[in-house]
Amino acid sequence: MNQSFTQMLMNYAPLLVLFIVGWFFGARHERQHLARLATAEAELSYIIISSERFYTPILVDNTEGELVLGSVVIAQDYFKMVIAKVLSLFGKNLTTYETLLERARREALVRMRTQAQAKGYNHIYGVRLEVSNINQLGSMVEAIAYGTAVLTPEPVNKTLS
Repeated sequence: MNQSFTQMLMNYAPLLVLFIVGWFFGARHERQHLARLATAEAELSYIIISSERFYTPILVDNTEGELVLGSVVIAQDYFKMVIAKVLSLFGKNLTTYETLLERARREALVRMRTQAQAKGYNHIYGVRLEVSNINQLGSMVEAIAYGTAVLTPEPVNKTLS
């Protein structure tokens, strides 16, 4: 019995080590991506985003609206997908998919804001988000954010004196 356990451990130890290493680096990359997103969102927070469809902002003279969009494809690591498949057998909440969709949505919005910033706009209205699967496993999603970017007058900050 002891020899069969040792043989089984030798057979499956490399697989277990690869699983743990993959999980570690996948989680590390996801944390780094979320940190970069938080930094970019803070830098671009002056660009106002509105999802109102028929909103008409006050525009600066001689300016017109322009379509801006942000698109991203994000893949989930396969180690999390294995856990998601197991959890789906029991009807559990698939938080791995939730984090994948959240990261894709936030990245698409950051890219859209970056495009608006590069063109000198400070307001985006009529924003729409679309998300679709790229492959049948659901491990890759594409998120597209688009809206109409305009230049509006800077809001006047009124402070109490």
